[in-house]
Amino acid sequence: MIFSLAKEGDAPKSFNKLTKNKVPANALYFSAGVVTVSVILNYAIPNAATVFTLITSVSTVCFIYIWGITVICHLKYRKTRPELAAKNKFKMPLYPVSNYIILAFLAFVLVVLGLADDTRFALFVTPVWFIGLIICYKLKKPKTNSQEVK
Repeated sequence: MIFSLAKEGDAPKSFNKLTKNKVPANALYFSAGVVTVSVILNYAIPNAATVFTLITSVSTVCFIYIWGITVICHLKYRKTRPELAAKNKFKMPLYPVSNYIILAFLAFVLVVLGLADDTRFALFVTPVWFIGLIICYKLKKPKTNSQEVK
């Protein structure tokens, strides 16, 4: 994934380089380093279930965010572009009720995560993760001249 992001300019160029055998070694080393963090966490936190719960809870909150945004975008798409939505062969059943049911379910999962002591931490860590991603994006995003954008 990091190799593909680098090819599109959304990750550092060094991850786009291939070895003479056409292996994205830098991207693999980075991925292995990220996985190594979980190994270090296993040693730092003796209870392996705690580390597993932390990692899966944070990823769960991230996926809830992604699916929530997707459902909201679908609602906006259907409202702002009804002519395109009418031509679409793959319509969401029971629109818009199903969209709101999905959003309610995602909110319910967040509430359940917040009620459990071992998963509540993810609700606090995930916004920090998103803020870090936003900062990285802002630092990497090329500055455009306001006269160029017309």
